Amino acid sequence: MSSSTDTAMKPTPGSLAIVTGGSRGLGKVVALALKAQGHRVVIVSKDPSRAAATAQEISCDFRAVDFEDFDATRKTFEEIQSTFGVPEILVLAHGVMSDRLSKTLRTNTEEWRRVMAINLDSVFVAINTICPAMAEARNGRVVIFTACLGRMSGPGNTGGLAPYRVSKAGVNALVRNLAHETNLGARGFLIDAMCPNHSRTDMGGPDAPRSAEEGAETAIWLATRPFTPGEDKTGLFWEDRQIVEW
Repeated sequence: MSSSTDTAMKPTPGSLAIVTGGSRGLGKVVALALKAQGHRVVIVSKDPSRAAATAQEISCDFRAVDFEDFDATRKTFEEIQSTFGVPEILVLAHGVMSDRLSKTLRTNTEEWRRVMAINLDSVFVAINTICPAMAEARNGRVVIFTACLGRMSGPGNTGGLAPYRVSKAGVNALVRNLAHETNLGARGFLIDAMCPNHSRTDMGGPDAPRSAEEGAETAIWLATRPFTPGEDKTGLFWEDRQIVEW
């Protein structure tokens, strides 16, 4: 008699993993971990020289693209898929913080569009390009770095940083919507959002309470955990391996 562990889905050893924002910070930690677990890794980053240096350090492949350029972003992901095949793991760790003074009534159009383009629109483009084949293969998982500042309830949603908060709320909604469209993991396609909390990265600063490794741990777990349809859950918002209310 087989147990639930026997029927749990896991990424195939040596399968392809794509990590955006993989040249530094949280994305680099994820890329290192997936490479150490034996996956083929492709990192995607805006800075070609930094991406090349990180790819050499990790011994993986890389592509560079400006995530504000939607056509270039789509072409980059199409090229990755045509070159390396369909990934089983897609971790979207790229993102930017909005200007510290960017309250809703003071944010200019350029700042709003910059943050939305990188944090939300490029996430859609990546998913829209890569995930149809992942869903068809019935063996794929997507993890998106978002933020508790994008929640609609709970602490920390008292205003300010309007473009950042709204972009992350949009990502959270996208995750929930796509999870329901793909039957909440029953078809072998998983998608989850996660909050790394305040971590020591270029964005979080040197005085943040968490290391990048601590901030990335839940994303690595989500990307590689055993998953049993009907028992385990997807399409949710996670922090420290715990479900957080939206």
